[in-house]
Amino acid sequence: MTSHSIEPIGFIESPYPEKFAVPRQPGLVSAAKARIVLQGDYGHPDCVRGLKEFSHIWVLFLFHQTTAQGWKPLVRPPRLGGNEKRGVFATRSTFRPNNIGLSVVQMINIEHQNKQTIIDVQGADWVNHTPVVDIKPYVPYADAIAEATGGFAPTAPEKNLMTTFSDQALYELQHLMPQYPELQALITQVLAQDPRPAYQQHDDDEREYGMTLYNVNIRWRVLNQQNHVISISKGF
Repeated sequence: MTSHSIEPIGFIESPYPEKFAVPRQPGLVSAAKARIVLQGDYGHPDCVRGLKEFSHIWVLFLFHQTTAQGWKPLVRPPRLGGNEKRGVFATRSTFRPNNIGLSVVQMINIEHQNKQTIIDVQGADWVNHTPVVDIKPYVPYADAIAEATGGFAPTAPEKNLMTTFSDQALYELQHLMPQYPELQALITQVLAQDPRPAYQQHDDDEREYGMTLYNVNIRWRVLNQQNHVISISKGF
C-alpha cells in the first residue's frame, strides 16, 4: 500500500500534563477546558471562517505518547475491567497502528492572536501538547445516530465517586483559586470517573494516589468507594 505522511496543523494546551487521570472519553469532565492552537498556514483566520456557526467540533489528533510502544491486535478495554480482550479496531485504545485519535468537544470561543488561531473548548480528553491533525464541524443530523448500538459500552460509565477535601486541601485550594478558578470542580469531576487502573476500581485500600492537573499535584485515597483528597500543592 502507498504510505502517506501527516503534518500536524497545531497542538493542544490542556490541564493534563500526563496520561494518568485523562478521561477515557471526551465530554465526561466538563470542567476540563483546553485550547487548540493552530499555527503557520493553518492559523490563518480564513481556515476557520464559518466554524463559529457550529457548537461542537470533531478533533483528529495523534496519541504522541504511545507511538514508541507500538500496537497489538488485541487490547484490554478498561470498560471491561482490564481482563477481557477485544480487537484494537473494536476499541478506542490509544495503542493503534497509526496512533490517530478522534474526539468531539464543545466550542467556547475562537480568537486570533500572533498569527495563530486559538479555539477554546471544554470536555477535553487530551494530554498537554497533543498534536492536532484535523478539525471538522460536528453536524447533528449526520453525526448523531439515534438507533446506533454501543457494543460492550452501551451506556455512559456509572462511575460517580463522591469526593471530599481535607481542611489542608481546602486551604491550599483557596490560595490557588485566583490562578485556577475551576480547579476544585476539575478535581472533583476527574476523580468522579475513578482514574485508578481498572483492576483496582472495586477495591478500598490504604494506597495513596497522585495526579497532576496543570502544574498542581493532588494526592488522594479511596475509602468506602469515596475519594478523600489529602493534599494539593503547586509544582515548580
